[in-house]
Amino acid sequence: MKLRYGPSRVRRFSHEVVEQTPFLSLILLLLLAWAIFAAGLYLAESRVTGSSIVHYSDALYWCVAAFTTAGIADRPLSGLGRALGAAWMIIGSMIFFGTIVSTITAYFFRPLQRPVGKVIDTIEYNLERMDDLSVDELELLKRTTDGLIMHMEKLRKDSEKKQLKAEQSSDAGHGSSKGR
Repeated sequence: MKLRYGPSRVRRFSHEVVEQTPFLSLILLLLLAWAIFAAGLYLAESRVTGSSIVHYSDALYWCVAAFTTAGIADRPLSGLGRALGAAWMIIGSMIFFGTIVSTITAYFFRPLQRPVGKVIDTIEYNLERMDDLSVDELELLKRTTDGLIMHMEKLRKDSEKKQLKAEQSSDAGHGSSKGR
């Protein structure tokens, strides 16, 4: 089977990651927390003599270096700056690595959590792009569709049998009360 990774597949993958995983919301949370902690660190350190954090951009840089464990040489000098720095290292790392783990987990477990409508959407999506599908992908689509049709027919027959039994038991119940 030939694997094709063209721009349309990359675009579809990117869309699925953004649409169906917590990636975007966690990245936004990380950026917001970064800006807030950097502002707090800047306010705590900017007026401390000897501090290397004299501009907001210094605080932003320090926060990135701290949570990525890059091994920063400078550290906050004030007690509040150290507390904020320690909190940021823990919280920033949790959000950053949590984003990676949750995105990968959500992406690979999404077929197990797919609502019924998504199955239909997936089939329709593949049918709309039949010219882009390989023979193997078309065979898989055919087997999936055939299986879906067989399953639907079985469900329909089972439903008709249940309805017929319910009607027969209802008629039998009415018939026995008429004879009394």
